[in-house]
Amino acid sequence: MARRAVMSLLPQWSSRVFSVEQDGTSPCYFAVGRGAPPRESAPPRLFASVPPGCGRCYSLLVCAADRIRGARYHAELRDKLTGALPPECRVSPMSSFLTNASDSLVKGYFLNDHTESPVASERLLRDLTRRDPVLVCSYSRRADGQVWTQHLWSNSEGEAMETPQEEYYVADCDGPGQHPSTLGIINSDVFYSFEEACEVMRQCGDIIPEAKSVMELLPSRVEARSRPDFPVIVIEGLDATGKTTLTESLKDTLGATLLRSPPQCLSPLRSLFDREPPLIRRAFYALGNYITMEKVHQEAMKTPVIIDRFWHSTAAYAIATAVSGPVSNLPAQGSEVYRWPSDLFQPSLVVVLTLDPEERKRRLRGRGLEKTEEEQELDHNQLFRLKVEEAYRRISGPACATVDASPSADQVLRQVQLLIRGKCHL
Repeated sequence: MARRAVMSLLPQWSSRVFSVEQDGTSPCYFAVGRGAPPRESAPPRLFASVPPGCGRCYSLLVCAADRIRGARYHAELRDKLTGALPPECRVSPMSSFLTNASDSLVKGYFLNDHTESPVASERLLRDLTRRDPVLVCSYSRRADGQVWTQHLWSNSEGEAMETPQEEYYVADCDGPGQHPSTLGIINSDVFYSFEEACEVMRQCGDIIPEAKSVMELLPSRVEARSRPDFPVIVIEGLDATGKTTLTESLKDTLGATLLRSPPQCLSPLRSLFDREPPLIRRAFYALGNYITMEKVHQEAMKTPVIIDRFWHSTAAYAIATAVSGPVSNLPAQGSEVYRWPSDLFQPSLVVVLTLDPEERKRRLRGRGLEKTEEEQELDHNQLFRLKVEEAYRRISGPACATVDASPSADQVLRQVQLLIRGKCHL
């Protein structure tokens, strides 16, 4: 199956674009072609740091036919590479894709080997091609010193992918109109239907026993329902912005039911699924929203409902994690990645609490709670925080109302109450 997945890439190989992310900046892009490179083609910037006569480069693309196993293998591959390769080998995330083709994204890693001899690296890579779902390419400099070439390695059955006479030249190319990761966000990083997320969890059953426990908690099906009698208000925001204090106060002042997403029934499983790759982790959190939605429909026929986080958080964190580099790399306002799932109940009002980052850090230190990997990222990576906040703002259906959470808890409560009266007439 891995061999078929590898072979499926080859017919359009010269049409594919390759991207490599180094130092958290925007990706470097290159393309490949047969024969002599065009006179106007620029030498690839990606290879500029490789000293003449020393060092080689390699790429590995994960080509598993089973996307669940492929996602787990991709997550494990970096540890395998960094643990086995010499310290002089630099490992960077990379991908390959067809421009504007949403199902074409293939992820992997790029190796820049600055050792005097590539023997150790090539031994490991040849071992990978024999038993793992990975396509390996090597890159070398031609005698003129300006042109780099790409060679596809043998597959797991030992048959040559390409003969040496059919080597590819490598050249810089312009990037696509959008960051390449956006080609793989829909129903991989962000889920837009119950069935799509449910199918991922169902496929995990054979390799993650706890996935069956999640399936047992799900509604048998999700269907459109009439709007409840009482409003549903979602409070969003990063950790330590005051969501818990606000939601508890709103529960008391409105006589509302307070719910949380992910729901309490998933809490024992969160730490396990937080260690899984994005595809599986995001499906888990998406399904938490649908479990919460079932409870919303029951409670909102009797009282107003307050939800501590909902789909906005699930989507904003996923988008900010998937898209590397600056905020400008995020999909543009109006992109389909910001659309609300058609089968998920839309709340009456969504409020996002914002807070100065230094004040938020101070509050976090005072709490002393164990933080998720994403919360740790928020702590030391201002860029990631900015992307999360911008993704919040761009999600539509419904859009968010932003409230400054730096004043006292009573002042924040009064400001949110005014929004609720204006929007929900409570």
